[in-house]
Amino acid sequence: MTVRGKYVAFKTIVIKEVLRFARIWLQTILPPVITTSLYFVIFGHLIGARIGVMDGFRYIEFIVPGLIMMAVITNSYSNVVSSFYGAKFQRSVEELLVSPMPNYVILLGFVTGGVARGLVVGIAVSAVSLFFSHLQVSHPLVACTTVILTSVVFSLAGFINAVFAKSFDDISIVPTFVLTPLTYLGGVFYSISLLPPFWQRASLANPILYMVNTFRYGFLGVSDIGLVTAYSIILGFIVALFIISLYLLRHGVGIRS
Repeated sequence: MTVRGKYVAFKTIVIKEVLRFARIWLQTILPPVITTSLYFVIFGHLIGARIGVMDGFRYIEFIVPGLIMMAVITNSYSNVVSSFYGAKFQRSVEELLVSPMPNYVILLGFVTGGVARGLVVGIAVSAVSLFFSHLQVSHPLVACTTVILTSVVFSLAGFINAVFAKSFDDISIVPTFVLTPLTYLGGVFYSISLLPPFWQRASLANPILYMVNTFRYGFLGVSDIGLVTAYSIILGFIVALFIISLYLLRHGVGIRS
């Protein structure tokens, strides 16, 4: 397959993925915006006013980067897992597999669709946050690279979940029992410096902690985690998950019978 052919195939998958979530924006984009707005009202204004400051910032300003990142993580993941499992369920994935497209083009197409939805939701939530707080960006490059790399990580994770899923129930197990607890315990609502030493060390095993804190550093300039450590872990996850995804596609795990 020529380079131009690969580009056309990649663009086709990306356009299909973007149109898929854009067409049903009432189900894909609006709900996370409403949910995050409720977080801003409840945790930002009602409860946050009693908490006071955290790491030198008003509580609502402290949680805004974490809430944006939480929406990006959830939507990047759910977009790929639902789209690829839907292709498996409808057996349209077989058309992709018998085509001359390389596996990495298929994978990159679905991952780019997940990243696109994550970024669209992240931008929408950021716009809503302006009604509740004064949003500042201290390090734009750090904020942009972190949100893109994080959405890549969870798009790849969603792809692996979709490969192994055998029913629609299976695509909700990981988000419910793994992703949501890790996100809530990943420093979205607090700094780990408030925790006892044991739980501070235990929190370091949570990869989402590194993503949330790096993103917060991009906005506020404060973080519980060093940037080099955080970027190394995020890039390590991308490489590992990309290799695993390609292996699963090449061997037809969960796809061929």
